[in-house]
Amino acid sequence: MGEPADPEVIRSLLDLEGGPQGDAALPVHRLAAAAKVPPSEFADAVLAAIRPRGNVESVSARGAYLNFGADSVRLTERTLRAVFTLGPSYGHRAPTPESACVEHTSANPTGPFHVGRVRNALIGDTLARALRAAGTPLTTHYYVDDLGRQTAMITWIWTKPLEQWPDEIRATMEGASPDEKPDHYRGRPYPAVSAYLKTHPIEAQEVADLVHRLETGKAPPEHRALAEEILSGMVRSLARLGVSFDEFVWESDFVRSGAVDQVLGRLQHAPHARMEENGAWAIDTTTYGLPKEQTHVVFQRGNGTSLYVSRDVAYHLAKFARFGWVIDVLGQDHQLHARTLNALLAELGEARRPEFVIYQDITVPDGGRMSTRKGSAIWLDQLLAEAVERARQEVLARREGLSAEEVEHIAEAVATGAVRYHILRVAPEKPVVFHWEDALSFEGRSGPFCQYSYARASSVLRKPEAGSPPYAFEADRLVAPDEAALIRLIARFPRVVEQSAHRAHVHSIAGYAHDLAERFNRFYHAVPVLRSGDEKASRVALVAAVRQTLGNALDLLGVTRLETM
Repeated sequence: MGEPADPEVIRSLLDLEGGPQGDAALPVHRLAAAAKVPPSEFADAVLAAIRPRGNVESVSARGAYLNFGADSVRLTERTLRAVFTLGPSYGHRAPTPESACVEHTSANPTGPFHVGRVRNALIGDTLARALRAAGTPLTTHYYVDDLGRQTAMITWIWTKPLEQWPDEIRATMEGASPDEKPDHYRGRPYPAVSAYLKTHPIEAQEVADLVHRLETGKAPPEHRALAEEILSGMVRSLARLGVSFDEFVWESDFVRSGAVDQVLGRLQHAPHARMEENGAWAIDTTTYGLPKEQTHVVFQRGNGTSLYVSRDVAYHLAKFARFGWVIDVLGQDHQLHARTLNALLAELGEARRPEFVIYQDITVPDGGRMSTRKGSAIWLDQLLAEAVERARQEVLARREGLSAEEVEHIAEAVATGAVRYHILRVAPEKPVVFHWEDALSFEGRSGPFCQYSYARASSVLRKPEAGSPPYAFEADRLVAPDEAALIRLIARFPRVVEQSAHRAHVHSIAGYAHDLAERFNRFYHAVPVLRSGDEKASRVALVAAVRQTLGNALDLLGVTRLETM
């Protein structure tokens, strides 16, 4: 039937998700096409030529698929040994040589995060966790846009004495206190300033002049300090959700270093560059398949200043110089910018491109799409405060005798876990509508359900009759259907981590955590553990393996493990 197939090709085709036909399946369509044989005939011929061996217990053919069944005892032995040997590192891979950078969140420092922006942070942070677990040396970036009109509006208003503020803007500070989080305090006037400038051309020109100063590296001293102050409050909000950054990269630094001027000079000599009548420079991107309205990309104004996209080119060239793999997490409204960036990189002769993870909006019922400038935003801090209050009431209704400190610890963990999981469970290319009832449910596909399942496993292991680690087991005693299903699911975890990392499918980890929690609860209700005679020690070991694996998955999701709920 032709030359033997490359083992790496076969490995890439394997479906290891498992199902009723076996633990792994090999679709033979591609191999059959190469051999010029019908797929079902090809599968039957391969089946006749091979015999199960090693960890494979059975092989069958069904249509265009070869199905493989694992030796259940060997699978149990190897899986549980791996979990207990590796512990917190189970599911992780050995380090790889290629470093990576994930840039995410990067919201302008103009005020607090609204709910719509937080999806970027959660996808980026979880992707970073997954990549690190998959062995990739990783650095996370927050790119601070401190040169645009939005940050200029903040500096424009706050460098004026309060008594000189226009009445409609000053009114936004009624009841405000400098003791507020700085992002809320300094960001209070932003929507009013945005509206005011639309009808006041003299003041709008003042802001335009300030933008020019920023873009030429002549920012007033208060500008960076204001941006840093607001950003500190924004970062505090993300920290509650477990989101952190390795480096904050400031857009203005590329102007001051001369990197942007170098990019502008190179772009002026690009194949499709041309000077406009007003002295501006642009790239004709017709050949790059951009929409008609974007086939004329200005990268330098007539006054010599740069634009955001040309500064972004300088930033990406700096990333390419440091990292082998560059990933940007962007909202759907930045897709055109991503394509434009790639076109300008091509114009420079740069062979490398960033990889983009594009996500859809997150909204709340009846809230629509949120906007800071329009003042139609629901702040992340408001969302978390309500989440904690709802979680607190749920904890008090379910548990008695907890101290106030215990209630607050559990409520905070449940609330932040609920928010993270509820957003992460949806594939980035699909929109999210935030529903409290689903997010905080202790049943179904939710963070609290996964936390509760982890706490349940912890409770079993705390019982005196469970013994202490290391947990001994006999693989041939774990053969009941619910046990076998759990073991197969635990065995899948390393591959889930690897695929989630390299495909940027962080929602797959959320789905896996739910599946494992759900399967564990079926096992818990169907099979006695501590009252099971000769099987007790092995079943306790299985509970311990579930707890470790589920805990590792929760860590990747940034959802706090809870020993008790």
